[in-house]
Amino acid sequence: MNIRITLPLALIVATAAMTGCSSKSMTPKQAGEIEILEYCAGDEYKSDKNHFRESATGQSMSRETAKKMARSNAEAKLARSINATIEIVTDNYVNSTKFNNVEEVTETFNDLARTVVDQLLSGAITACQRLTQKTDGTFVSYMAVELSATDLVGKYNERLSQDERIKAEYNYEKFKETFEAEMAKQR
Repeated sequence: MNIRITLPLALIVATAAMTGCSSKSMTPKQAGEIEILEYCAGDEYKSDKNHFRESATGQSMSRETAKKMARSNAEAKLARSINATIEIVTDNYVNSTKFNNVEEVTETFNDLARTVVDQLLSGAITACQRLTQKTDGTFVSYMAVELSATDLVGKYNERLSQDERIKAEYNYEKFKETFEAEMAKQR
């Protein structure tokens, strides 16, 4: 009885061991993997100290809808990225200065950031756009968009300078320095 159970178990273990050894020497193509070429992506389309950048895709049976979806997806990612960066900059800036009501100032900064980002997104530049079509007729749009960090901080400063609660204590140079330090981390 033990021999009957042990023999099949030994065959299973031996087969698994041989399969494991042979797959290590196989190339991805031999293993059935297909390399995917992703347009408008890679290091040249990532944010750096001068620009916020994001890539996305859109897929549709309609060529124009695929393009619109890619742009919308890229802009949504861009907005999230900018808002996250501004939030970090705001926290660092407010904590390094002597504002009387830190919580209120931080909330004001973040609210203004969202407004500025929403306004600037319509002016985001298309850094890359590629369109492909699948065999089933579906279009796939690849897109990368970018927004100038300098334009963003300038517009943000303009809006902050209009807020009377902040204007008296707001130091643009200190804010810009904090912003540039955060942008330098992008690479």
